[in-house]
Amino acid sequence: MIHFSQFKKSLRNAWHGAVLVFHTEQNFRVQVIVGLLVIIFALVFQVRWAELIILVLMIGAVLSLEMINSILERIVDTFKPRIHPVVRDIKDIMAATVLTTSIAAAIIGLIIFFPYFIALF
Repeated sequence: MIHFSQFKKSLRNAWHGAVLVFHTEQNFRVQVIVGLLVIIFALVFQVRWAELIILVLMIGAVLSLEMINSILERIVDTFKPRIHPVVRDIKDIMAATVLTTSIAAAIIGLIIFFPYFIALF
């Protein structure tokens, strides 16, 4: 049976986590703004449903990985001093993961939007 009070509490906790990341992580704020701009462009250009789905999935992937990156940074900072080389490596690898996904998302966005921009001229 579904307990709506527990579900409501879970949603409230998730919202708190999203707001916390938004307020504490500059990269997340930038990625949210870019994601919103992509959605606005998609609506303005009236991209096909399949393209919109791909764009939303990529935005979700980038934002989710940024949140995971924030989680891992906080975890490793509690176990080792910031200057420890392993901590630095973990943070760098996770940042590279977010960067790789962001680059893939940008390339996919360019592929999707290119025909629409060309049609303007």
